[in-house]
Amino acid sequence: MVSYNQFKDMEIRTGKVLQVEEIEGADKLYLITVDIGIETRKIVAGIKPWYSIQELTGKHVIILANLEPRVIRGIESKGMLLATLADNNLSVLTTDREVPPGSIVS
Repeated sequence: MVSYNQFKDMEIRTGKVLQVEEIEGADKLYLITVDIGIETRKIVAGIKPWYSIQELTGKHVIILANLEPRVIRGIESKGMLLATLADNNLSVLTTDREVPPGSIVS
């Protein structure tokens, strides 16, 4: 269980995918550039088997913005793209309306 105080410390924001790049030698990973309003972030995400570059580009997504950065395949990832996986079908979390990048999810 996560306490309410732990949950409220999570900074969940909307973002707009600006660019998606292949990562050399990676079967599942993309390097995704996301505008989160206050800055542009690079996030490494293991969603390549489910999404093409074209499908992701321009998409309004939900990210965990204050996750400690992590180096994946030599690339610093500054956040986590939120998604759900059921029956081997991954779906990136999005907004049902267009909202400004960086909007706080609560």
